[in-house]
Amino acid sequence: MQQSSIEWLGRGVWFLIFSIAVIMPRVYAAPIIPPPPSIAASSYLLIDAKSKKVLVEKNSAQRLPPASLTKIMTAYIVEEEIKSGRLKMDEAAPISVKAWRTGGSKMFIREGTEVAVSDLLKGVIIQSGNDASVALAEHIAGSEDAFADMMNQQAVALGLTNTNFLNATGLPDEEHYSTAEDLAQLTIALIQNHPEQYQLYAQRSYKFNNIDQPNRNKLLWRDRSVDGVKTGYTSAAGYCLVASAERNGVRLVSVVMGTDSDEARMRESQKLLSYGFRNFDTQTLYQEGINLQQLDIYFGQSEKIDLGVGEDITVTFPRGYYDDIQVEMVLPEYLEAPIAVATQVGEIRLTLDDELLYSAPLQTLQAVEESNFFSRLGDSIYLFYASIFSDDG
Repeated sequence: MQQSSIEWLGRGVWFLIFSIAVIMPRVYAAPIIPPPPSIAASSYLLIDAKSKKVLVEKNSAQRLPPASLTKIMTAYIVEEEIKSGRLKMDEAAPISVKAWRTGGSKMFIREGTEVAVSDLLKGVIIQSGNDASVALAEHIAGSEDAFADMMNQQAVALGLTNTNFLNATGLPDEEHYSTAEDLAQLTIALIQNHPEQYQLYAQRSYKFNNIDQPNRNKLLWRDRSVDGVKTGYTSAAGYCLVASAERNGVRLVSVVMGTDSDEARMRESQKLLSYGFRNFDTQTLYQEGINLQQLDIYFGQSEKIDLGVGEDITVTFPRGYYDDIQVEMVLPEYLEAPIAVATQVGEIRLTLDDELLYSAPLQTLQAVEESNFFSRLGDSIYLFYASIFSDDG
């Protein structure tokens, strides 16, 4: 009898512990990260290239003169033309008087000659040549004005809502402007859509016409993870820099506009990148087309249907808090056939310390056709009685 009492006592303690473990929610520690660094720039932004999560920003939607950051779009148009087959890298472009006379930074092409598109593209990206930018604009569109129209059409296609280009160089004009936000999005599109040409942005120097010029992005020497992107300077714009770096599979893009020196734009960009890599991580948690959940389906030729997401779910979160990310799937009790593939039927939500990190529709991964009459009749009877018993509580 005493042994039996002890056994029941032990079972009671075990049941109490089990109940507490099941009923009591897990306690999550709120992420603790340091505040962003102070950045001496008129406008700046730090963003993860894959998740598009903005980590730091100030005045990132403010319209400002972009100076030679404009050439990111100039090169992007060239790369789009090459990708489409309308332009060849070994194609010779004639050099006009206008291109030869364009002031500012140069790759030192000569009027009346012809230069390969590949050389001009390097002149734009590495040497920041205004002359090369105009030569490419004229070769592709017939005139720099027409090329600027192409640049603005591409800006609209990329969703750049606060950008307007009037030239291919970034030389000053009151109606020529962009934002840190738009320039970051443009840079991400460049990296993702044109990886072959993006490799040019990491090249430290380029020699043309017996003149060897270094890349103006000095972060290429200071930080091995930095592989781009572009500097810019005019008296109106100040010293600007779009930089990108990749470490352990995570790529960040920083934009600083309106700093007061070449050294400052390097220093402030490095502060942003260091802060981002030290305090945040990015991972793909779920892949497109992978079965994440099965749901009952009635009146169909299958009893279950697979659910997943239409695109990879990639999230950026405070470093060290991966295990604290909570996943919730909001779904109906069941589905009814017929149902098509990619039908949205629910939602997946990822949260960290009650902050929503990401939400996306859950969708069917296959179609389910309607079953025969007798099978549908059986499902109708089952659902009828199931609803009665459910209503009775």
